[in-house]
Amino acid sequence: MSASISPSPAAWTLPVAGLTPFTTIDFPGRLAAVVYTQGCAWRCRYCHNPHLWPFGEKPALTPETLISFLERRRGFLDGVVFCGGEPTAHAGLPGALKSVRSMGFETGLHTTGMDPGALAAALPLCDWVGMDVKAPFDRYEAVTRVRGGGDFARRSLEAVLRSGVEHEFRTTYHPALLSPGDLAEIAATLAAAGVRRYAVQRFRAAGCPDARLAAAGETEFPEGLADSIRPLFSSFIVR
Repeated sequence: MSASISPSPAAWTLPVAGLTPFTTIDFPGRLAAVVYTQGCAWRCRYCHNPHLWPFGEKPALTPETLISFLERRRGFLDGVVFCGGEPTAHAGLPGALKSVRSMGFETGLHTTGMDPGALAAALPLCDWVGMDVKAPFDRYEAVTRVRGGGDFARRSLEAVLRSGVEHEFRTTYHPALLSPGDLAEIAATLAAAGVRRYAVQRFRAAGCPDARLAAAGETEFPEGLADSIRPLFSSFIVR
């Protein structure tokens, strides 16, 4: 990593929709801030950030404000995580990652894998990647409501594994969208591809735009399924 400097605000061309100043859970093993980008092309039914879907919204934070914040956090934070929305939807992501690294921070990225080419360009600038796997790859539309996403996600998974970047793949579970058999299929597919770290995330009703899903409330992981999935991975958790 390069020596710590103060980057030019011109390096920040991402539309920043929000900032979490401090987190211990979004970048494993690091104390980090989370930068949220505006805009996502998918409409995942369980999404709890649907306000970040539209493109073209006025950024909530200026580059100057963001850089000033990070300068004050040098020595206190280990890293910065880019989340969304979908960060890889923006051509400015590599520049923002470089900017963060130039300040001495490690970089994390949360992604859906919807743009494998953009993700491949960002991976050399990342220290950790968390990628969602929404469903079995041939049934992505049931969750994302957009056709063809599974092929993009599969190619993104392959790009992450080739990169050697520290990573985690994860699936959000809701029984109205995924059956226990679907989860078992996802796990087997990931293990066969070489994934070693996998997490299943319980659905959270907060912010969910789908009233039917939200009405079901928080979900529990199917009893016993974790025991069959756990041996497939070096690390498997339900959170």
